Amino acid sequence: MSTRRVTQADPPSICGPVTAVVILHGVSWQRNCPGLGGEGTGVDIDAVEGGHYYKDQAANTNPVIAWSHRSRYEKAISLIDRPNSKVLDYGCGDATFLAMASDRIAEGYGCDIDEHQIQDCRDRLGAIPNLHFVSIGDLGEDYDGAFDVVTCQETLEHCTDEAIDTILDDIARLCSPTGRVIISVPIEIGPSFAVKQSIRALAARMGNSSYHVSERYGPRDAARMVFARASTKVERPLYEVDGLTGYSHFGFNWRALRERVAQTLEVVDTEFTPLGALGGFASSQAWFLCRPRR
Repeated sequence: MSTRRVTQADPPSICGPVTAVVILHGVSWQRNCPGLGGEGTGVDIDAVEGGHYYKDQAANTNPVIAWSHRSRYEKAISLIDRPNSKVLDYGCGDATFLAMASDRIAEGYGCDIDEHQIQDCRDRLGAIPNLHFVSIGDLGEDYDGAFDVVTCQETLEHCTDEAIDTILDDIARLCSPTGRVIISVPIEIGPSFAVKQSIRALAARMGNSSYHVSERYGPRDAARMVFARASTKVERPLYEVDGLTGYSHFGFNWRALRERVAQTLEVVDTEFTPLGALGGFASSQAWFLCRPRR
C-alpha cells in the first residue's frame, strides 16, 4: 500500500490518538443547544467555538450535515448515564464533547497524540474546573481502571491496524472493570454511503471549505461499499501528515471494525445516529456500547 504525502495545499487535519488522520466533514451547531453553555454550566461558549474542529464542523452551514453531527453530540452525552462519572475522551480533538458534557460529569479528561491540540484545549477550556487535558503518553499505570466511562469518537476509522490494537488495549486498561466504553465511527457502507457521497459532492459544489478535498470511488469499489458485509474490503489510501500516518473515511467498514473491537472488549449493543430506529439503514454514525471483558 502506498502512502500519500499531504501538502498544505491539500490538508487533511491530524486528530485523535497514535496515527489518526482526519479529512474533516462539517456540522452546524446552535449556541443554545443542550449541554453547550448557558447559566450554571461554567462553559464559555466562545471558548468552545474557538476550537478548530468546532469551526469546521459546528460552524458548517449545510443543514443536513449540521443535523447529523448535532445528533452525534447529543447521543454521546446521553450515553453517559452514570452520575458523577469520571470520563476519558480518548482522541479528544478540540474537546467540544467534553466541554458540552462538563456540567454532567464529575471529571473529564481529554487525551490526544497532538501536543499542540492538547495545549490549545488547555488554553481555551482551562477555566472549566473539572476538565483536564493530557497527552496519551501521560496515561501511565496510575490511570489503570481510573475511568467510569471511556469514549473514543470518530477516531478509529482513521487509524492503522497496529494503532487500533494499541488504542483498544489502552482503552481496556484505562476503563474501570465495571465501567462503560463508548466508541463511535462513521457509517460509510450500505444506503448511507450513497446518501453521504451525494451530500458531500453537493457541499463541495456549493463551496463548502470543509469538503474541498474529495476522494472518488470507481464503480466496482462503490458497489462494494453499498453492499458491504463485515468481510468486505476496499483498498484504502494511506496519508501522511507531519510524520503521522492514517486513513480518511474512504473505504471504511464499520462492521469489520466492530468485529475487531469485540476481540478486546465485550460489545454489548450497537446503536446508530441519526434515525437510530432504522437500524443504521440511513444513519451517519454507528455506536459500539462496550465494557471490559471480565
